[in-house]
Amino acid sequence: MRLIQIFAAAAIALVSTFAVADDAADKAIRQSLEKLELEVPVESISASPLPGMYEVKLKGSRVLYASADGQYIVQGNLYQLANGKPVNLTEKTERLGISKLINAIPVAETVVYPAVGETKSHITVFTDTTCPYCHKLHAEVPELNKRGIEVRYVAFPRQGLNSPGDEQLQAVWCSKDKKAAMDKMVDGKEIKAAKCDNPVSKQFALGQSIGVNGTPAIVLADGQVIPGYQPAPQVAKLALGAK
Repeated sequence: MRLIQIFAAAAIALVSTFAVADDAADKAIRQSLEKLELEVPVESISASPLPGMYEVKLKGSRVLYASADGQYIVQGNLYQLANGKPVNLTEKTERLGISKLINAIPVAETVVYPAVGETKSHITVFTDTTCPYCHKLHAEVPELNKRGIEVRYVAFPRQGLNSPGDEQLQAVWCSKDKKAAMDKMVDGKEIKAAKCDNPVSKQFALGQSIGVNGTPAIVLADGQVIPGYQPAPQVAKLALGAK
């Protein structure tokens, strides 16, 4: 799929009018999207802040824009000049969608490392026990906890399902004490756990749907995705600013 890239002029002041698309525009846009074979369901179509263009929200929080007749489909960032500063409206919309998806994950389906004392914020980390940089981040989890950040791990076997990482993650999630199992696995120790129903494949699919393609991937409470390892002080600063 090749889509036109847009970087809307930051010098244009826009007025937000998030109205639901009328039936004719909705139908025309959906017909055009079907021809593009996106393979991602459309969640909603509504008027965008840019007159004549509609905002198309896809499952997993991705956003496209389309003309009312469906003849033009645009992928890229839409900016608004607000008080002399450009605001990335696309990013704001996508973060909100990601935040809803991530914060809807049942805590019981994650491996939780609680904050020490008051919980000031939380992060959700897509991890793989075979990933060296995940190990590096894991070593700094105690520091994050001391800073009031709760760490919630979700599974993302970076080499795909049925990979060694997938097998290890399933073993962690099928252990009675997932936290202890995670610590041992990251430390290079083998653990054994009976097969069980687990959320590894579901969490892997969720990660893919929001654009995760490597580990670790850190998602802040507000939906901002930080790809790759970041030192604990930097993660904590971002997490506390996003609560």
